[in-house]
Amino acid sequence: MRVGAHLRSGLRTAIPLAREVGAEVVQLFISNPRAWSAPRLETAEKFGAEWREAAIGPLFVHAPYLVNIASPNPEFLSKSIELCRRSVASCGVLEAEGFVVHAGSGGEGEVADALDRSATVLQAVLVETPERTRLLVELMAGTAGAVASTLAEARALFDAVDDERLGLVLDTCHLFATGYVLNEPEGVAALFDELHAVGLADRLRLIHLNDAKFQRGSRRDRHEIVGEGGIGLEGFGAILGRPEVRDLSVVVETPSSGERRKQELDTIRSLAA
Repeated sequence: MRVGAHLRSGLRTAIPLAREVGAEVVQLFISNPRAWSAPRLETAEKFGAEWREAAIGPLFVHAPYLVNIASPNPEFLSKSIELCRRSVASCGVLEAEGFVVHAGSGGEGEVADALDRSATVLQAVLVETPERTRLLVELMAGTAGAVASTLAEARALFDAVDDERLGLVLDTCHLFATGYVLNEPEGVAALFDELHAVGLADRLRLIHLNDAKFQRGSRRDRHEIVGEGGIGLEGFGAILGRPEVRDLSVVVETPSSGERRKQELDTIRSLAA
């Protein structure tokens, strides 16, 4: 298991910050996360060389916040497709392990249409995703209009895309907010039983290991430091002890930073031992 973090520092300081907190895997934005501007290939090429020389571990890239691959707004959908295409091109130059994109959200009452849009965008992006990089879909937190928050919904989306190259990201906060009982070992076992039952265990490529600020089933996507939210240390111990997670990368996206983040990553390693 490789333990690390999403770093919001930007490319210039990502490597020293990764070393400072003891990250063995890093997730980054490679362009402005709150804008439609695409990453520059020359910038990605320079950082990719530096990252490989640093030999820290795998690198994952997260899509900017504005991307919604199921948007009912034609302009937003078109911009999301273009930004994803240009991002995966940069991921190839970076030699990133994966490009993470949320399953997307549609308008109220148009579940089938939103699913179709999400699947169509993923198919289009997969065509342009370099072999070195895996396109990864992250499940949502049960929010209104979400295409895929549950594993059953993920199965429907993966069936619609129908491409073995598509991978899965599970965010523990999102799952807890959706209603999965991750604060109890029995609930964790039930989650992974369902993962196998829907045939997606072999698609799991990355875990976003986040505690949840609000109660189970809240449908509110607010991350908390591991062990300090609703899931708690017992729940995370059960998750990290699963054989399906043993060889994966786990990344925190929590409010911690600096020494507090280093302690958080050390806590995760102790739970996984």
